[in-house]
Order: sequence, then C-alpha cells, then structure tokens
Amino acid sequence: MSDPDLLAGKSHAVFDAYGTLFDVHSAVARHAGALGPRADSLSELWRTKQLEYSWVHGLMGRYASFWDLTERALDFALAKHPDIDRGLCETLLDAYRDLDAYGEVPEVLARLRARGVRTALFSNGNTAMLERAVTSAGLGERLDAVLSVDPVQTFKTAPAAYQRVLDRLDVARRSVLFFSSNRWDIAGASAFGFDAVWVNRKGQPDEYPDQPPRAVVNSLDAVI
Repeated sequence: MSDPDLLAGKSHAVFDAYGTLFDVHSAVARHAGALGPRADSLSELWRTKQLEYSWVHGLMGRYASFWDLTERALDFALAKHPDIDRGLCETLLDAYRDLDAYGEVPEVLARLRARGVRTALFSNGNTAMLERAVTSAGLGERLDAVLSVDPVQTFKTAPAAYQRVLDRLDVARRSVLFFSSNRWDIAGASAFGFDAVWVNRKGQPDEYPDQPPRAVVNSLDAVI
C-alpha cells in the first residue's frame, strides 16, 4: 500500500545505493553455477566484510575508496571459501560493477519525478563505481543527482557523510525523505535528522529501537 503522506513537504527523495536500489547479491547470483553450492555463503560474507571494512576505516580516520574495500572483502571471502575457484575473482568484480537494479526501481523514480520530487542517490560507493552502476542499470535519466561520500573522506554513519546531502543539494533536513535497506544506515540518517524509510526487503528484525525509522516498507513501490 502506498503512503503519500510520507512525501508531504518533501522536495527530495534520497536513496542509498547498495541493497536499496541495487541488488548486492546479483553479482554472485549470475555466476552461481560456476561458484558451486557455497555461492550464497560467499556473497553474504563478501557483503559483510565490505561493510565492516568501511566502518573500521571510518573509525580509524583512514579513508579508502569503497571499491578498494570491495576488492579486499572479496579477497577475504574467497580465502574463507577455498573450494571456490579464485580465478573467478575478476569475473565477480566485473559483475559487481554492473549490479542489477531491483525491479520496481525505475518506475518508482519516474513516479517521484512526475510528482515534482527530485531524486538523488547517496552512497558510500566512490564516484566511478556509482556512475557505472547507474549507467548499466539505465537509471541515469531518472536521478537528479548521484552523490558519493568521496569528497568528505568518510563513510556513513558519520554525520559528516549525511551532511554531504544537504551541502550538495542545498536543501534543509526537513525536506529530505531518505531511503535505505540497511538498518544501520537508517539509524545514522535518523540520528542526523532525516525522515528515514527502512526498505526491509528481507523482513529483518529491528536492531536500533532508539533511532526508529519514519516508516518501514518491504519494497520501494510501497511508498508511491
């Protein structure tokens, strides 16, 4: 069911990229046959380590591009799965550059823009990887801005990362509706002062009751 009240007074809809607009597990899924029975385990660990590395580097104040961390995370995941051919590393990285968008994404972005709501992607991903992902998924004409944390040299959930949205879009917090499938990201955005919508695609339990979302949906098309 759509909830138009979520958009009341909002000039911008801002979306996390990985897990929200793009399916982070689609890279491994494309090559599941070659990877074997532990493909899903590899994909989960790859994602877990990618995020862990971003948090550790952010806390250390030692910024590294998200693509570098993605490569390092895959190296670790493959090392933990010695039964999987390491020769597939470059194949998997190429697939990650061109992740599938979730099926409802193009239409949701189009409907938002038709209502006069500007759309932006905001991600830990560095600029080059985001631009390629957006282009390969055919979303370029449906987004008004593609924003990376690169210029502030830190990762979400640091407040300086979310401030990038306000500075780049020249918009007030109250005018932004923020979407993410990552509960930790919703917690960070809520703490920063955004109205945040948790896109809980997998029906996960809540983890941060002290930083609640404005709403919880199981798909983006539940909003509009």
